[in-house]
Amino acid sequence: MNSILQHDLNNFENILEKTKQQGVDFLNNIENIPTSNTYSIDPKTVLNELGLGSIEALKEFNERLAPLIVSSPGPRYWGFVTGGSTPASIVGDWLASVYDQNTQAVKAQGGASALIEFETINLLLQLLELPDSFLGGFVTGATMSNFTALGVARQWFGKQFEKDFAKNGISVPINILTATPHSSSVKCLSLLGIGSQNYTVVKTIEGNREALDIADLEEKIKTLNGKPFILISSAGTVNSADFDDFEAIAALKGKYNFWWHIDAAFGGFAAVSEKYKHYVKGWEGADSITIDCHKWLNVPYESAFYLVKRDHINLQIETFQNSNAPYLGNPLENFNYLNVVPENSRRLRALPVWFSLKAYGKEGFRDIIEDSTALALHFGNALIENDFELLAPIRLNNVCFTLKGEHNQEKVSQFLSALNDTGKVFMTPTVYQGKKGIRASFVNWRTTENDVKLVIEEMREVLSEL
Repeated sequence: MNSILQHDLNNFENILEKTKQQGVDFLNNIENIPTSNTYSIDPKTVLNELGLGSIEALKEFNERLAPLIVSSPGPRYWGFVTGGSTPASIVGDWLASVYDQNTQAVKAQGGASALIEFETINLLLQLLELPDSFLGGFVTGATMSNFTALGVARQWFGKQFEKDFAKNGISVPINILTATPHSSSVKCLSLLGIGSQNYTVVKTIEGNREALDIADLEEKIKTLNGKPFILISSAGTVNSADFDDFEAIAALKGKYNFWWHIDAAFGGFAAVSEKYKHYVKGWEGADSITIDCHKWLNVPYESAFYLVKRDHINLQIETFQNSNAPYLGNPLENFNYLNVVPENSRRLRALPVWFSLKAYGKEGFRDIIEDSTALALHFGNALIENDFELLAPIRLNNVCFTLKGEHNQEKVSQFLSALNDTGKVFMTPTVYQGKKGIRASFVNWRTTENDVKLVIEEMREVLSEL
């Protein structure tokens, strides 16, 4: 064995102890760590010939790279719908690295860690009150969960013309209808060979809404003259957390032939709360749903899951199977995750979610969802009392706002840059109905009213200096 590696092996416990303590120190001090910084490095370093060993590598990391780290898992990082990591989720994530399982087959001599994933999906279905007519699995994020679901939808579309797109490529134009798709869904259309511009835009409901207009949707369906299509609908749009009318879409599904996909990256968790579950009423009728765990479930990146109806399992296997690898077995006889998801090699992503669900239960996550939405409303009210205005109603956890007055539109970008540069809070820019705006998203389990108060004070100070 290499001498440096042997030394690390002999010193394993000390290495892990130092690393653990560094992690604990970071998490205990996360409220004081900046949400952004201007520190930079020259990434063109020289690779050491002999190697430093883990302890020396950790020292160099702390000197050069640790200053790059911001408190994105902290209570005032309100950009990109980013959750933090709960204690239980970190336990699961650390153990996933320690056990280092390749989560593939349910029954195999090499291990059966996929059973943990099965169980975790079952727990998630219970949390979201969805039927077990769905099968699911874990991927990295919204892009890959949408990619997985829409990949199966693409195969379904081909079958309507007795064609196998997975084997032979797309040979018939695919009809896509959507109103306010997330950028990751549009990106997936590109990745799947459908084309990022090859979709028909459905009108949104009048009156400051981002949800699709059901009447216009049906009109556009009628223009297809009975041709099949794929509908991409939203459970929580980016700016205003708006929801499409799933009961109305379910009724249309009884009349027309289409694949119904729901992007519920964060909005799907509305189902956990009695106050907000009406937003997703009827969503169980969808063919596929995608949800991020590293958002409102507050587990470490990368964690998302897809749900596809069990009835479509053969289409899913046709789309992702490893058909030319005899050593992997028959994909139709033995369930193996590498035959139903894009990746062959997968870490045990389910474990942080399993620990979270077991540790905090339905009530724990109900509290997180309802606390987040209460804080969003509190922030919105504080904005109105100061020199800001809301661009959209606060339906759930996203607050979309701007500086008050048309004359201040040119100052929005300058204001946000200056605010983010304080390192006290991080929010993202947006454009809503033609106006420059700012978006704040409340999903982190650590955020409190004191954080909202601090941010409002910072906003006042920054605004006064413009």
